[in-house]
Amino acid sequence: MKKLFILLSLAVAGFAANAQNASTFGKEVNDKKAIEASALPAEMGDKAEMEAKVSGTVESVCQVKGCWMKVKMENGETMRVMFKDYAFFVPKDIAGKTVVFEGEAQKKMVPVEHLQHYAKDAGQSKEEIAKITEPKQELTFIADGVLVK
Repeated sequence: MKKLFILLSLAVAGFAANAQNASTFGKEVNDKKAIEASALPAEMGDKAEMEAKVSGTVESVCQVKGCWMKVKMENGETMRVMFKDYAFFVPKDIAGKTVVFEGEAQKKMVPVEHLQHYAKDAGQSKEEIAKITEPKQELTFIADGVLVK
């Protein structure tokens, strides 16, 4: 009986530890009713902005302080996710992890200076940064909160 109790206690502790593998940054976020990142452009249609809860896989993270992340989309494209008012950051080592984020999706023209700044944050060389000479139309996201699974 004692062995059964110990075994049951270990199983419960294991489930509790597994449930705590997810971390939230910023506003509390859950994964209920989140749409896949690849479905976001179709959901937005012609809208320039839209409130959404999105799930996707992290492709890369700002290596300076975790102040943005790129999430995989279709056809090798990525969407930059930034954090509202720089109120929080995410860990720099979450590439490959699934995230759920909630906030506002935006279609906008990103200026050259911002693109160069992002490239520097990502650790690109001076030569690669110098090649960025044109603004780029991008789908970006301003997140109120992020759940890292």
